[in-house]
Amino acid sequence: MKPVARPQRGARLWLVRHAQPRVAPGICYGALDVPADPAATRAAAERLAATLPPGIQVFHSTLQRCEQLAMELQALRPDLIPKPDARLREMDFGSWEGLAWDAIARSDIDAWTAAFASYRPGNGESLAAMLERVAAALHSLPPAEETARDVAWITHAGVIRCVAWLQAHGGELPRSEEWPLAAPGWGEWDIAHRGI
Repeated sequence: MKPVARPQRGARLWLVRHAQPRVAPGICYGALDVPADPAATRAAAERLAATLPPGIQVFHSTLQRCEQLAMELQALRPDLIPKPDARLREMDFGSWEGLAWDAIARSDIDAWTAAFASYRPGNGESLAAMLERVAAALHSLPPAEETARDVAWITHAGVIRCVAWLQAHGGELPRSEEWPLAAPGWGEWDIAHRGI
């Protein structure tokens, strides 16, 4: 994996999490294409539209809960043209998708914890593969020193945690106890200095 440069001053990366999805509590969903709550999406779009600077580039995950927010944002801010980017999708949990977390065998959860970066939950995507694609998306941004233009990603908690990990640790692979748990709430965002 290519190392990710440490953050520097300059153009910012807005990491926006989709609004609350319409899925029962305790269900495993990552690549499962569940919609977000329409009212919560509209409220998030209104806050975001009032906050994002002019001229910002907007990219969104291809999952509908992110696309909904991108389209609501564009309706409020016609100056913004969101573009889909599949690299901004949440982790694919394979056969675990749509299952209750407590219905997944404890031995499978333990195996994932033991080999956190390389294990493929439900024969889906490993964290190492997800970090690779998020790093590729970061590297495709114009260098911050060449543009003052901010970029926004409308994405998922897992992708936002990947960005935090990559900016802090570069190409190192995490152990389960090292993985960042912090992420913005539904319809909220963090801002990172690009420096990529």
